[in-house]
Amino acid sequence: MTWTLLYLRARRVPLALAAAVGGGAVVWGLCLAFAEDPDVAPTVVVLTVVLMVAALAPTLAGPDENLERTGSLRWPWRRAAHLLAGLAVVLVVLLATLPTEARFGPAALVTRDAAGLLGLTALCATVFGAARSWFLPLGWTTVAALYPQQGTWGAIATWQGQSTDTRAATWTAAVLAVGGLIAYSLAGPARRDPSE
Repeated sequence: MTWTLLYLRARRVPLALAAAVGGGAVVWGLCLAFAEDPDVAPTVVVLTVVLMVAALAPTLAGPDENLERTGSLRWPWRRAAHLLAGLAVVLVVLLATLPTEARFGPAALVTRDAAGLLGLTALCATVFGAARSWFLPLGWTTVAALYPQQGTWGAIATWQGQSTDTRAATWTAAVLAVGGLIAYSLAGPARRDPSE
Protein backbone atom coordinates (compact mmCIF):
# COMPACT_ATOMS: atom_id res chain seq x y z
CA MET A 1 0.00 0.00 0.00
CA THR A 2 1.21 3.49 -0.73
CA TRP A 3 1.85 6.07 1.96
CA THR A 4 -1.15 8.11 0.79
CA LEU A 5 -3.60 5.22 1.14
CA LEU A 6 -2.26 4.38 4.59
CA TYR A 7 -2.56 8.03 5.60
CA LEU A 8 -6.16 8.25 4.38
CA ARG A 9 -7.17 5.04 6.13
CA ALA A 10 -5.42 5.98 9.39
CA ARG A 11 -7.22 9.32 9.46
CA ARG A 12 -10.60 7.75 8.59
CA VAL A 13 -10.89 9.99 5.52
CA PRO A 14 -13.17 7.70 3.46
CA LEU A 15 -15.80 7.62 6.22
CA ALA A 16 -15.56 11.36 6.86
CA LEU A 17 -15.71 12.09 3.15
CA ALA A 18 -18.83 9.95 2.78
CA ALA A 19 -20.44 11.72 5.75
CA ALA A 20 -19.57 15.21 4.46
CA VAL A 21 -20.62 14.60 0.86
CA GLY A 22 -23.66 12.60 1.95
CA GLY A 23 -24.77 15.30 4.37
CA GLY A 24 -24.43 17.97 1.72
CA ALA A 25 -26.32 15.80 -0.77
CA VAL A 26 -29.16 15.17 1.68
CA VAL A 27 -29.61 18.89 2.36
CA TRP A 28 -29.44 19.62 -1.39
CA GLY A 29 -32.02 16.91 -2.08
CA LEU A 30 -34.38 18.31 0.55
CA CYS A 31 -34.00 21.81 -0.85
CA LEU A 32 -34.56 20.50 -4.37
CA ALA A 33 -37.71 18.67 -3.31
CA PHE A 34 -39.33 21.23 -1.01
CA ALA A 35 -37.95 24.72 -1.66
CA GLU A 36 -39.95 27.05 -3.87
CA ASP A 37 -37.04 29.41 -4.54
CA PRO A 38 -34.07 27.92 -6.46
CA ASP A 39 -31.64 29.97 -4.32
CA VAL A 40 -31.18 28.18 -1.01
CA ALA A 41 -31.59 30.46 2.03
CA PRO A 42 -28.26 31.81 3.33
CA THR A 43 -28.91 30.30 6.77
CA VAL A 44 -29.25 26.84 5.22
CA VAL A 45 -26.09 27.41 3.18
CA VAL A 46 -24.09 28.37 6.28
CA LEU A 47 -25.42 25.46 8.34
CA THR A 48 -24.66 23.03 5.51
CA VAL A 49 -21.08 24.31 5.34
CA VAL A 50 -20.60 23.82 9.08
CA LEU A 51 -22.17 20.34 8.86
CA MET A 52 -19.65 19.34 6.20
CA VAL A 53 -16.74 20.87 8.11
CA ALA A 54 -17.78 19.06 11.30
CA ALA A 55 -17.87 15.77 9.40
CA LEU A 56 -14.31 16.35 8.17
CA ALA A 57 -12.95 17.50 11.57
CA PRO A 58 -12.01 14.06 12.98
CA THR A 59 -9.58 13.53 10.09
CA LEU A 60 -7.29 16.22 11.49
CA ALA A 61 -5.57 13.66 13.74
CA GLY A 62 -4.51 10.07 13.43
CA PRO A 63 -5.11 7.34 15.99
CA ASP A 64 -1.78 8.07 17.72
CA GLU A 65 -0.48 11.61 17.38
CA ASN A 66 2.47 10.91 19.68
CA LEU A 67 3.63 8.18 17.30
CA GLU A 68 3.28 10.48 14.30
CA ARG A 69 5.41 13.11 16.02
CA THR A 70 8.29 10.64 16.29
CA GLY A 71 8.31 9.97 12.54
CA SER A 72 10.91 11.46 10.24
CA LEU A 73 8.30 12.78 7.80
CA ARG A 74 7.85 16.49 7.24
CA TRP A 75 4.35 17.03 8.57
CA PRO A 76 3.69 20.78 8.07
CA TRP A 77 3.13 20.67 4.32
CA ARG A 78 1.13 17.42 4.64
CA ARG A 79 -1.14 19.02 7.24
CA ALA A 80 -1.57 22.11 5.06
CA ALA A 81 -2.45 19.93 2.07
CA HIS A 82 -4.94 18.03 4.23
CA LEU A 83 -6.74 21.26 5.19
CA LEU A 84 -6.74 22.56 1.63
CA ALA A 85 -8.15 19.25 0.39
CA GLY A 86 -10.95 19.54 2.95
CA LEU A 87 -11.70 23.05 1.70
CA ALA A 88 -11.77 21.76 -1.87
CA VAL A 89 -14.26 19.03 -0.93
CA VAL A 90 -16.69 21.50 0.64
CA LEU A 91 -16.37 23.96 -2.24
CA VAL A 92 -16.71 21.38 -5.01
CA VAL A 93 -19.80 19.75 -3.47
CA LEU A 94 -21.67 22.97 -2.72
CA LEU A 95 -20.64 24.98 -5.77
CA ALA A 96 -21.57 22.06 -8.02
CA THR A 97 -25.19 22.86 -7.14
CA LEU A 98 -25.10 26.30 -8.81
CA PRO A 99 -26.43 25.07 -12.18
CA THR A 100 -29.22 23.05 -10.50
CA GLU A 101 -32.67 24.01 -9.24
CA ALA A 102 -31.40 24.24 -5.63
CA ARG A 103 -28.38 26.54 -5.64
CA PHE A 104 -26.03 26.86 -2.66
CA GLY A 105 -24.63 30.30 -3.12
CA PRO A 106 -23.45 32.87 -3.65
CA ALA A 107 -20.01 31.37 -4.24
CA ALA A 108 -18.37 34.10 -2.13
CA LEU A 109 -20.47 33.12 0.91
CA VAL A 110 -19.65 29.43 0.54
CA THR A 111 -15.94 30.16 0.05
CA ARG A 112 -15.70 32.63 2.96
CA ASP A 113 -17.53 30.40 5.42
CA ALA A 114 -15.83 27.17 4.34
CA ALA A 115 -12.35 28.71 4.64
CA GLY A 116 -13.09 30.46 7.94
CA LEU A 117 -14.77 27.46 9.54
CA LEU A 118 -12.03 25.06 8.46
CA GLY A 119 -9.47 27.47 9.89
CA LEU A 120 -11.40 27.71 13.15
CA THR A 121 -11.70 23.92 13.28
CA ALA A 122 -7.94 23.60 12.70
CA LEU A 123 -7.25 26.09 15.52
CA CYS A 124 -9.52 24.09 17.82
CA ALA A 125 -7.76 20.86 16.80
CA THR A 126 -4.44 22.46 17.69
CA VAL A 127 -5.70 23.49 21.13
CA PHE A 128 -8.28 20.85 22.09
CA GLY A 129 -7.57 17.91 19.76
CA ALA A 130 -9.33 16.75 16.62
CA ALA A 131 -12.05 14.84 18.47
CA ARG A 132 -13.34 18.07 20.02
CA SER A 133 -12.40 20.46 17.24
CA TRP A 134 -15.91 20.73 15.80
CA PHE A 135 -17.68 21.82 19.03
CA LEU A 136 -16.85 25.55 18.87
CA PRO A 137 -17.39 25.99 15.11
CA LEU A 138 -20.76 24.23 15.24
CA GLY A 139 -22.05 26.07 18.31
CA TRP A 140 -20.78 29.48 17.24
CA THR A 141 -22.08 29.11 13.69
CA THR A 142 -25.52 27.95 14.76
CA VAL A 143 -25.99 31.02 16.96
CA ALA A 144 -24.39 33.39 14.42
CA ALA A 145 -26.47 32.12 11.50
CA LEU A 146 -29.73 32.37 13.40
CA TYR A 147 -29.02 35.73 15.09
CA PRO A 148 -26.74 37.89 12.92
CA GLN A 149 -25.86 41.24 14.49
CA GLN A 150 -25.29 44.68 12.99
CA GLY A 151 -22.31 46.98 13.26
CA THR A 152 -18.61 46.18 13.04
CA TRP A 153 -18.38 44.24 16.29
CA GLY A 154 -21.62 42.43 15.56
CA ALA A 155 -20.35 41.47 12.12
CA ILE A 156 -17.14 40.13 13.64
CA ALA A 157 -19.03 38.15 16.29
CA THR A 158 -21.49 36.70 13.78
CA TRP A 159 -19.32 36.62 10.66
CA GLN A 160 -20.74 33.31 9.45
CA GLY A 161 -24.24 34.70 8.97
CA GLN A 162 -23.28 38.06 7.44
CA SER A 163 -23.77 38.98 3.81
CA THR A 164 -20.80 38.70 1.47
CA ASP A 165 -20.31 42.47 1.22
CA THR A 166 -19.56 42.81 4.95
CA ARG A 167 -15.83 43.56 5.18
CA ALA A 168 -15.53 42.81 8.89
CA ALA A 169 -16.96 39.32 8.34
CA THR A 170 -14.64 38.67 5.41
CA TRP A 171 -11.58 39.79 7.37
CA THR A 172 -12.59 37.69 10.38
CA ALA A 173 -12.95 34.60 8.17
CA ALA A 174 -9.61 35.33 6.48
CA VAL A 175 -7.80 35.69 9.83
CA LEU A 176 -9.30 32.43 11.10
CA ALA A 177 -8.48 30.63 7.85
CA VAL A 178 -4.85 31.75 7.72
CA GLY A 179 -4.34 31.41 11.48
CA GLY A 180 -5.79 27.91 11.51
CA LEU A 181 -3.74 26.84 8.51
CA ILE A 182 -0.49 28.10 10.02
CA ALA A 183 -1.13 26.84 13.57
CA TYR A 184 -2.31 23.40 12.50
CA SER A 185 0.40 22.98 9.87
CA LEU A 186 3.21 23.85 12.27
CA ALA A 187 1.94 22.45 15.57
CA GLY A 188 -0.47 19.71 14.50
CA PRO A 189 -3.32 18.50 16.67
CA ALA A 190 -3.07 18.70 20.44
CA ARG A 191 -1.38 15.80 22.13
CA ARG A 192 -3.65 13.52 24.04
CA ASP A 193 -3.20 10.93 26.69
CA PRO A 194 -3.15 7.41 25.20
CA SER A 195 -5.93 6.48 27.67
CA GLU A 196 -8.39 8.88 25.95
